[in-house]
Amino acid sequence: MLVLSRKQHERISVTLGGQLLWVSIVAIRGDKVRLGFEAPADALIHREEIWIQIQDAAAAAAAVPADPETTPTTTPDAKAIA
Repeated sequence: MLVLSRKQHERISVTLGGQLLWVSIVAIRGDKVRLGFEAPADALIHREEIWIQIQDAAAAAAAVPADPETTPTTTPDAKAIA
């Protein structure tokens, strides 16, 4: 894990898969830090607890045999779960 120190209004760049993402320190209030993310529209950014819910839902869906008569032909958007 890389650990960086930043002050309010400073940014960190992350390049992932050729895409540039920016993480900004928006505010620091007591023990809370507000982060801002600038990323392409198709980038999925989730809090950890939401990501875990999405993974659990995907695992549960994969474990249930699909009924072809009641199974939708499209998968739900991960953003809709969040």
